[in-house]
Amino acid sequence: MNYSNKPIIKHIPDFLDYCEIEKGLSDNTQKNYSRYLKKFTDWLLLTEKKDLLPHQLTPEIVWDYRLYLARYKDEKNKPLSKLTQNYYLIALRALLSFFTDKDIISLPADKIKLSKDAQKEKTIKFLTLEQIEKLLLAPNTENITGLRDRAILESLFSTGLRIAELVALNKEQFKNLENKEDLELSIIGKGNHPRTVYFSKRALDWVKKYLKTRGDDEKALFINYRSKTASEARLTPRSIERIVKKYATIANIPFFTTPHTLRHSYATDLLGKGVDLRTIQEFLGHRNIATTQIYTHVTNKRLRDVHRQFHSGKDMKN
Repeated sequence: MNYSNKPIIKHIPDFLDYCEIEKGLSDNTQKNYSRYLKKFTDWLLLTEKKDLLPHQLTPEIVWDYRLYLARYKDEKNKPLSKLTQNYYLIALRALLSFFTDKDIISLPADKIKLSKDAQKEKTIKFLTLEQIEKLLLAPNTENITGLRDRAILESLFSTGLRIAELVALNKEQFKNLENKEDLELSIIGKGNHPRTVYFSKRALDWVKKYLKTRGDDEKALFINYRSKTASEARLTPRSIERIVKKYATIANIPFFTTPHTLRHSYATDLLGKGVDLRTIQEFLGHRNIATTQIYTHVTNKRLRDVHRQFHSGKDMKN
C-alpha cells in the first residue's frame, strides 16, 4: 500500500475511468457516481478541503459530510431523503474501494455505514391489474403516435424492461414476426449483463401493428416522430417517462406512475400468481436475490388476507 500525493478530488476522474474500463459498469451507473461524487467535491471545496489526500480522510471528516447531507436543503427548501443520502455515501464507498484496489492508503470503505432507516422509505409502488388495464387502454390507437405509445406500454408491462433497455431496442430485433405468437428476445441489460425478456402475444400484437406504420429507415424500435435528424429519432428515457405520465393522467391512476412502476407491477403480478423469487430474479435481471426480495414485502399483506379468509379457524368450534 502506498500514500498518494494527489488530492482526492483529482482521483475522481481516474475512478470513473476505472468504473468504465475495469469494472465494466453501465453508462447510467457511471453518470450516477459522477453526480453523487460531485456533491462530495462541492463539500470539500466549501469546507476548504480541496487538497485533502486519500490517507487524510478520517471518520470524523466523513461524519461532518454526513451531517452536511442530513442538513442539506435544495432550492425548494426540501431536505434529502435518507435513501438519497445513502446513494451519496455508496458513491463515496465505491471511491474508497477503488483506492484499496489501487493500493492507495485511505479509509476502508466499510467504515462508512449506511442509514438503516432508508430501507423504511424504500417502498415498492405498483399498480393493480385494473389500473394497468386503464393505463394500457388510454392511448388513442387511431393515430401513429397513440399506436406507438400503446406498444410501449404493453412492452413495459409484458417484459419488465428497464427504461434504458426499452429505448435501446432496435427494429432489427423484431424481424420476421408474421408467424410468431410471442417472442423471446436476448438483450444486454444493466451492467452489460445479457438476459432474455419475453413479449406476450398481446404485447407482440401491438408491436406488430406499430411496426406496420413504420416506412422509415430508422434503426430504433421506438422513435420520436417530431425529430429532425436521425440522431434525434430514438426516444430518450425522459420521453418514455413523459409518455407514461401522460397516460397515467388520462387514465386517472396514481401520480407516482413511472416506467419503473410498470416493472414493479410486472414483478408483483408474477409473485402474486405464485412464481418463485428465483424465476422473478431471472426475469428482472437482478444479479442479487436480495434485490428481488423487496417484492416479498408487497405480497405479505395479500398472504395475510388469504390466511384470514381460508385459515382463520372460524369454522372450528371453540
